[in-house]
Amino acid sequence: MASTDTGTDTDTEKDGSTAVRGARTPGDLAGVEAGLDALDAVQTGRAPLRETLIRKVLPPVTAVALVLVVWQLLVWAHVAPDYKLPAPSAVWGEVREAWLRGTLLDYIWTSVSRGLLGFLLALALGTPLGLLVARVSFVRAAIGPILSGLQSLPSVAWVPPAVIWLGLNDSMMYAVILLGAVPSIANGLVAGIDQIPPLYLRAGRTMGATGLREARHIVMPGALPGYVAGLKQGWAFSWRSLMAAEIIASSPDLGVGLGQLLENGRNNSSMSQVFLAIFLILLVGIAIDLLIFSPLERWVLRSRGLLVTR
Repeated sequence: MASTDTGTDTDTEKDGSTAVRGARTPGDLAGVEAGLDALDAVQTGRAPLRETLIRKVLPPVTAVALVLVVWQLLVWAHVAPDYKLPAPSAVWGEVREAWLRGTLLDYIWTSVSRGLLGFLLALALGTPLGLLVARVSFVRAAIGPILSGLQSLPSVAWVPPAVIWLGLNDSMMYAVILLGAVPSIANGLVAGIDQIPPLYLRAGRTMGATGLREARHIVMPGALPGYVAGLKQGWAFSWRSLMAAEIIASSPDLGVGLGQLLENGRNNSSMSQVFLAIFLILLVGIAIDLLIFSPLERWVLRSRGLLVTR
């Protein structure tokens, strides 16, 4: 009889706990749903201007100012002769002189126009090549390793054969850019396509997305993060390839770009001119990244809910 009561009490306790748990379940679900809604909510408000300046503008400005201070201290300490380590004021004098002569913007535009056009050509060639390598197993087995090898080959190695084949002209410059950038863009797209879940592809085929429709609506959107990374790396290869070509190959018909300006500074034993060329090359690289690739990366992350706005 006692055992029967115990069993009854146990059942009652079990039923009570079940009832309590059941009573709490809707509230728990509501809390979970509220949390998920908060996570899914997109923060569209803009940060105050002061906060933006402090978080994004102040750190790089501080870093540049620190570099200039250390540079000037090294000059005052005479760690190297003036012809090896010019003062920041000497480099600024080169900038001012080039601006007054009207050649500063010409240096920049000559290289930037070549670099951007060469990159667009590499984009037009590397994208279909990457799709072909990623989607056709025979093509991947045939030229996939070659693309990886070309990507690791220094771009400067293509300058001598390009000069012999094409001569000292803009075609030679674009050939060097293409040979340096196309493998990076193609490999980036291949890596992005390889990371697409197979379920997405099967679902797309079930819904009738085959051929070009599959490439447009399934493959390219799914591979976008890897593709953007390949584009960014492709631009870096384009810019470095162009600088190597301009340094090695010089001709009056080619004009004076940033690479040629750097080589002229070496020939003239003018470190201030060399520093000017290095500064402009670095400035263009940073500007292209901030104006083109950083917004593109943020858009990709935001579209996938991966960009957290604080």
